[in-house]
Amino acid sequence: RKPGSIVSSNTSGLSVAGMVEGRSDDFRKHFLVTHFFNPVRYMRLLELVPCEDTDPGVLADMAEFGTDVLGKGIVYGKDTPNFVGNRIGTFGMTSVFHWMDEMGIGVTEADKIFGPATGRPKSAVFRTADVVGLDTMAHVLTTLVESSPDDPWRERFRVPDVLQKLVERGDLGEKTGAGFYKKTRDADGNRKILVLNPETLEYEEQPQVRFDSIGAARNLETAAERIREVVWFDDVAGRFAWKVTAEMCIYSAQLLGEITDDIVNVDRALRWGFNYELGPFETWDAIGVERSVRRMREEGMTVPGVVETMLAKGDGTWYVRRDGTLYYWDVFNEEYLPVPGLEGIITIADLEALDRNEGATLFDMGDGVGLLEFHTKMNSIDAQVVEMIDKACERVDEGELVGLVVGNEAANFSVGANIGLVGMLAMSNMWEELEGAVRGIQNAYMKMKYCKGPVVAAPRGMALGGGCEAVMHSDAVRAFAETYLGLVELGVGVIPAGGGCKEMAFRHYGSVPAGVNVSMFPFMEKIFKTIGMATVSTSAEEARDLGYLRPTDKVHLNSDTLLAAAKKDVLAMVETGYTPPKRRSVTVPGRDGIAAIEIAAHTMRGGGYISEYDEHLAERLAYVICGGDVAQGTERSEQDFLDLEREVFVELCHEDKTLERIQHMLATGKPLRN
Repeated sequence: RKPGSIVSSNTSGLSVAGMVEGRSDDFRKHFLVTHFFNPVRYMRLLELVPCEDTDPGVLADMAEFGTDVLGKGIVYGKDTPNFVGNRIGTFGMTSVFHWMDEMGIGVTEADKIFGPATGRPKSAVFRTADVVGLDTMAHVLTTLVESSPDDPWRERFRVPDVLQKLVERGDLGEKTGAGFYKKTRDADGNRKILVLNPETLEYEEQPQVRFDSIGAARNLETAAERIREVVWFDDVAGRFAWKVTAEMCIYSAQLLGEITDDIVNVDRALRWGFNYELGPFETWDAIGVERSVRRMREEGMTVPGVVETMLAKGDGTWYVRRDGTLYYWDVFNEEYLPVPGLEGIITIADLEALDRNEGATLFDMGDGVGLLEFHTKMNSIDAQVVEMIDKACERVDEGELVGLVVGNEAANFSVGANIGLVGMLAMSNMWEELEGAVRGIQNAYMKMKYCKGPVVAAPRGMALGGGCEAVMHSDAVRAFAETYLGLVELGVGVIPAGGGCKEMAFRHYGSVPAGVNVSMFPFMEKIFKTIGMATVSTSAEEARDLGYLRPTDKVHLNSDTLLAAAKKDVLAMVETGYTPPKRRSVTVPGRDGIAAIEIAAHTMRGGGYISEYDEHLAERLAYVICGGDVAQGTERSEQDFLDLEREVFVELCHEDKTLERIQHMLATGKPLRN
């Protein structure tokens, strides 16, 4: 190796000291573990573990590279078995195994309890184990037993009998088709998933599971509220959740100083590496530290001394917020210290609200920049959101704000318009109200586009339908890398009508310089395929290729700094003398384009690729994206396209098959092909 070059390993099962034993001083100074969690693209956690001689500058450089270039969340660990995330996360899984046996709880029940209801991912415990691989899990447990002779919970890490038997018979999880769950097909060829009976080791139909505690938690908004509700609920699920949660909290506190130096690293490891909504100490705050410690003592659990000290000398919680700054309890200094790594991060909870209604809130980000956050269910676009878009743009136009960021901290930017409302208006024959609602969205998005100050969209997760259209009407976009954009309206039997067809037309037809004689048909075909197939990008980068993002729009890798970076984009545009875009028109394919698409759709219908109603939808979409019933080469304005969108959208809502598609989507969450 070249002197001074950094050497790293992705292992979590080997000793760091052992890997550098006998190596040169230069090697040791430039060595560290960079432990990524799989799948690397989606899992945010990157654990950095130095050896005793690692240069602090090397550690700092790798942390900066991981954060700024790779978009990872950094956790600092020590040279101990399985480091931080896997040590605590694996213990949590063994605790589930233990209390399942003690309380007679099955696999399906355990996953129901330790899923979203308690702030865990949908894959819960056993679906996660199947994805990881049961052989991998058994190996991790064996490593911990062999490498942690002094761990007071060492016996918990012995491979459970049921896991050992599954591994021995080759049922290793998803990669072999069977683990704790088994994918199969019924007599009619339909897919179904069976579940393992731990007693018989046979696969059975999944039982219908209902717990009062889970039902009570389902409609609570935050993870903290849901966890608190379940853990303190007096039913089987509540008692099971309490036992596992209490043990995980105690174990995490016991390991402070051994696997990492502070509670922040532990919480981040579980959130970023296991997709928990709250880490162990955040969970402890949620259920109440003092109250839970009393119950732990009553049940004979040993509470670590660091917990008793925090209760005696601190504020009774692991985290406190003072003057807009988040602090954590440092168990060694016995005081609250600012949570590290939050520099340059804008958190909505710290912002002052300028205006709000039930659907959205306008916040002050400082320096004259506003933040517009949608907070309807799934951040869908409704009249309340439209009203707040109008108000936010008015504040910019009147000089109260210099510009806007449109974004949030939710998993998804927006899933689109409220189709439940659309269906209700259509089934009630309230056509004027429906057309007015569509016009309201169109006008709001046009206000965003032609606002006197810059509007920057900062999407993450899903931005579908009306959510995608909101992004497309901004002056600039700074999208998180894992953003999935799409105009998906044909799936519910309508067309994009918030300016989505219009924006796609202007981006494609308008890309041809004036005076250049180029066929519009290839552009028209690209638009038709993208919208007609309800194509959703698999990333922000792919959204560029599909036309949802422009070549100048930016992709951001770190979700924590997304809003702050978008704010900087607004200020940069202001400082360089922002002026709103000029209104323009584009040349359209017109009737010739419509005819070409109709022929293609008819051919697909004849070949059995699409239904008769799909063909009808394709024809109506063609009418809009080709600029209407006009001659090829006609100039059409943005308002012309908006009028066409609105006309066809309302027309399709008169169709029974569209209403069937809307009702099916609302009932099942899946599109209907009728």
